[in-house]
Amino acid sequence: MILSEARARADVLRRLIRQHDYRYYVLDRPTISDTAYDALVRKLQTLETRFPELVTPDSPTQRVAGEIRRGFRTVAHHGPMLSLDSTTDVEAITQFDRRLRVARGTTIRYVLEPKFDGLSVEVVYRDGALVSASTRGNGTRGEDVTANVRTIRNVPLQLRSSTQPLPRLLAVRGEVMMRRTDFAALNDRLRRDGKPLFANPRNAAAGSVRQLDPRITAGRALQIYFYDVLAIQGGRTFRAASDYGNCMKAWGLPTSPHRRNGTGARAILDYHKRMASRRESLDVEIDGIVAKVDDLTLRERLGSTARHPRWAIGMKFVARSTTTRLERIKVQVGRTGVLTPVAMLRPVEVGGVTVSRATLHNWDELRRRQLRVGDTVEIARAGDVIPEIIRRIDRPGRRSIAQPPRLCPSCGSHVVRRGPFRVCPNRLGCPAQRAAAIRHFASRNALDIDGLGPRTVQALIEAGMVRTVADLFALSATELRRLPRSGEIAARRLAESIAAARHVELDRFLFALGIPGIGATTAASLAERFRTLDAVRRADATTLAATPGVGTAAAHEIAAFFVRQSSRDVIAALLRNGVTVRPPRARSPRRTAAPSIVFTGTLGTMTRARAQRLVEERGGRAAPRITRSTDLVVAGTAPGSKLKRARKLRIPVISEQEFLQRYRPTRSEASP
Repeated sequence: MILSEARARADVLRRLIRQHDYRYYVLDRPTISDTAYDALVRKLQTLETRFPELVTPDSPTQRVAGEIRRGFRTVAHHGPMLSLDSTTDVEAITQFDRRLRVARGTTIRYVLEPKFDGLSVEVVYRDGALVSASTRGNGTRGEDVTANVRTIRNVPLQLRSSTQPLPRLLAVRGEVMMRRTDFAALNDRLRRDGKPLFANPRNAAAGSVRQLDPRITAGRALQIYFYDVLAIQGGRTFRAASDYGNCMKAWGLPTSPHRRNGTGARAILDYHKRMASRRESLDVEIDGIVAKVDDLTLRERLGSTARHPRWAIGMKFVARSTTTRLERIKVQVGRTGVLTPVAMLRPVEVGGVTVSRATLHNWDELRRRQLRVGDTVEIARAGDVIPEIIRRIDRPGRRSIAQPPRLCPSCGSHVVRRGPFRVCPNRLGCPAQRAAAIRHFASRNALDIDGLGPRTVQALIEAGMVRTVADLFALSATELRRLPRSGEIAARRLAESIAAARHVELDRFLFALGIPGIGATTAASLAERFRTLDAVRRADATTLAATPGVGTAAAHEIAAFFVRQSSRDVIAALLRNGVTVRPPRARSPRRTAAPSIVFTGTLGTMTRARAQRLVEERGGRAAPRITRSTDLVVAGTAPGSKLKRARKLRIPVISEQEFLQRYRPTRSEASP
């Protein structure tokens, strides 16, 4: 067979395989047996082995490819992946529909779908070809899991274009899941191999997608349902979300077979009742239903809060429950000093998850519910996620109720009462609070200091090397080397991570401070409005409350934080130790965070220091080493091991000339 004949035959085989994939995964109407399908794939594999030049990235044979990776880099989403406001209350659904009817002036048509319990991902297609996939992450950036998602059998590598024109760019949101039967088979296999079992299908799906070796993901029976369009460019225009759903199906993207349309609150409640009755018979986990406004123009008009779209609502099912014994009550000291009672339970399975602890919220709630050690209690997973004690069922004999501690279990300070809470006032002197504050400060949405995990933080505190977060920036690699179980390479890398975190945008810095009432989205809103740290510090509660997403209570918390002398001292020490806080960059729809750029090798037109400064002046971040969040590597002459690591992690690498074209330095910037 000559090459031209082989190419024609391969094209026919690919079309046939994609057609059968569409019939099997989307239409659920296969027309050939598994044996016949496998024979087609083997014929294509034989052709591509004989003629390697025929292999294309979207070939059905290329679902498993690439090397084992060291970690996941983060990428920006093409559209915000918001969470969903959910309820179990019938009246809340009625009020939601009433509010929208008032806004629209007529009845509301909804798209109704099951609320799948899996891992949310964004999958991006350009001109019909799959180019990237990422986890939800913080809603604006997620982990790049392209290689793994490509292995999921019902994810098309190339969209169909027979009935609907393909857009130039399509970013769709879907849920990766594992069927209950496949989950049971996976755990059976792990049990035989003497390996740890997964707690439930959701954890199995999430763990499978986050494997560094795509071949492991390919060996797991995963599937995905797509349910939303995050971004679209080119092709036809859409007026209703139900049209999105129909087009996704026509393009070969699997959607829920249980998707329906309905009008008004009654349709939502009826659909919820119907899906609740079918819940246990389904082979995938669902924990409720979702109702979304069908009219896309109305969606745009309604907009979103900092966390949730105003045009959608979830209605959860009644939580699964079981009984167990409350064996002891443990006191947990949080980042803000609040002492929380935690129920330590006799381990029991609830909805496929082994539960051994549950929050008791606060001491007043514990007293109100009269819960005592030794009680037999009913527990449920609230929203099928967080373990919660529903009620006491039995008590063997007379037992006294647990009393709140008078002394902090971490530092021994006298506890003070603030409303229903007991609080340790020894903020900087309490090891538990210091450790929690430092872990938060180094977390991904804050300063993203790679290598500063719980054990390292605890070791730094116990060694007396860190008292506040500002002390981190006074540490050297030599000092870090003295920590237990810290080698020279680990110490050097941690020192580099800390150094790279010195230059931070205002939103990340505000979030890192751990101010009560400031989450990542609130921090971004404050940074966008005030632009500088000084402006935020000078603002009073009334001014702060006028910021979108900042309520009155949060505004008072923020204002009080910056007035407090201890807060002023820590911020002053951070700035004194070299931390610089930059205004937020102007955000574009395509990118929501400053790019992290690493240089390797010798630059011919400028020093590396000048090149790094050029990146930072353009709103980027010049990092000393490659991590999972590195976006780009610039390679000069004689590049070192960073280039090899970048290729292993599949991080884009550009030359010095390409870098200069992108950043266009002035003559003074480029001079040595």
